[in-house]
Amino acid sequence: MDEKSWVFHIGPIWFDGTVTTMILLTCLIVFLLVFFFTRNLSMKPTGKQNAIEWLVDFTSGIVGDNMPRKEVNNFSLLSFTLFLFIFVANQIGLVTKIVTPNEVSLWKSPTADPFVTMGLAMMILVLSNLLASERFGLRGYIKNSFLSPMPMLLPIKIMEEFTNVITLGLRLYGNIYAGEVLLTLIASMVTSLGWVAIPIAIPLEMIWIAFSLFIGSIQAFVFTTLSMVYISHQIEVEE
Repeated sequence: MDEKSWVFHIGPIWFDGTVTTMILLTCLIVFLLVFFFTRNLSMKPTGKQNAIEWLVDFTSGIVGDNMPRKEVNNFSLLSFTLFLFIFVANQIGLVTKIVTPNEVSLWKSPTADPFVTMGLAMMILVLSNLLASERFGLRGYIKNSFLSPMPMLLPIKIMEEFTNVITLGLRLYGNIYAGEVLLTLIASMVTSLGWVAIPIAIPLEMIWIAFSLFIGSIQAFVFTTLSMVYISHQIEVEE
């Protein structure tokens, strides 16, 4: 599986066209889903309103489970947006697979690209540190985040910041990329073995798509949960 992406540039900066397109498509899908599910809200919710309210409660619960209750209102929207974006991004690559004769991929999950997942992880790292410095001031932030419970832990604390980014980003990338690779390999059975492989390939493809849906949902939950944990560690005073 040696697929390439189409690229474009704006001035001297080059962009991965496939990833950029899929990120924009993911954002559009998230917007349309929220727009559709929040139309005509009523005091007696039914159907789609129940679904969006359940999702809001679910993501707010992620915040409540990892932060003090007073912080739920502050981070519930971040948790909701992060979970929904990653969930859609994880699943969008299961819809289809478009590859040109030149082995250029035109459709894949954005989270199957390490730069996207590492970018998301870096965003959480920067956000958590900015929130901590805003809450405690520069001196209090450095003391709470890097010098507690004892100053000699400073090198370990700094290293921990980078390992958090790497593990958070690569965990998501590895799971989604591996799922797409296996789906491609199963589909290639038809190409390599001919039509005789269809009775085997179709059930395998359906089973793996179902499993990938489950994994994609779990990874969205894990990423959002760990993000709230990392932010909580920064904005709460170390005892």
